[in-house]
Amino acid sequence: MEGKARPEASAEQALGAMDRLIALSLVGQHGIAQRLGLNVTDLTCLGHVLGAAGNGRPLTAGELAALADLTSGAVTGVLDRLERAGYARREPDPTDRRRVRIVPEDAAVERTAEVYGPFYEALSELFADYTPDEVAVLNDWFARAAELMRERLDELRSPGGSR
Repeated sequence: MEGKARPEASAEQALGAMDRLIALSLVGQHGIAQRLGLNVTDLTCLGHVLGAAGNGRPLTAGELAALADLTSGAVTGVLDRLERAGYARREPDPTDRRRVRIVPEDAAVERTAEVYGPFYEALSELFADYTPDEVAVLNDWFARAAELMRERLDELRSPGGSR
C-alpha cells in the first residue's frame, strides 16, 4: 500500500497541531465524563481499568494509583465512586488474597462503548488512510511522547522540580 501525499509540515506546526488536539481532548474528556456521570479523574481511572481488563489482567489498586498518578487514598475514593456508579468492583486477587483487583462491570463496558464507539470508529477510518509504516511511526511517536510526558510530570512533582 502506497501512502498518500501529505502536506509538508515543520516540527513547530506539528507541535501546534498537537497542542490543539490536546486542548480539544481535555474539553472532550470533561464532556464525556459528565455524560457518564463521572469526573475526569474517575473517567481516566475507568479507562485504565477497562484497558487492563481488556488485556486479560485486571489492575490492582496500587497499579491504578501509579498509572493515574494518584495516592492510595485518592484511588480508594475513585474506586468507591466507580463502584457506587456501577462501573467497577473490587475482587480479591486469586494469587494474593491481601490484594484486590479492579474489575469493570459489564454495564460499564457497554456504557463507555456507546459514548466512545462512534469516535473510535471515525479514528479507525482515519488510521485506514495511512500505510502500516505510517501507523507504526504514529504509534512510536505517541508511545515516546507519553514517556516524555511521564518523565516531565515526575520532574515537576519532585521536590525542587521545575516550577
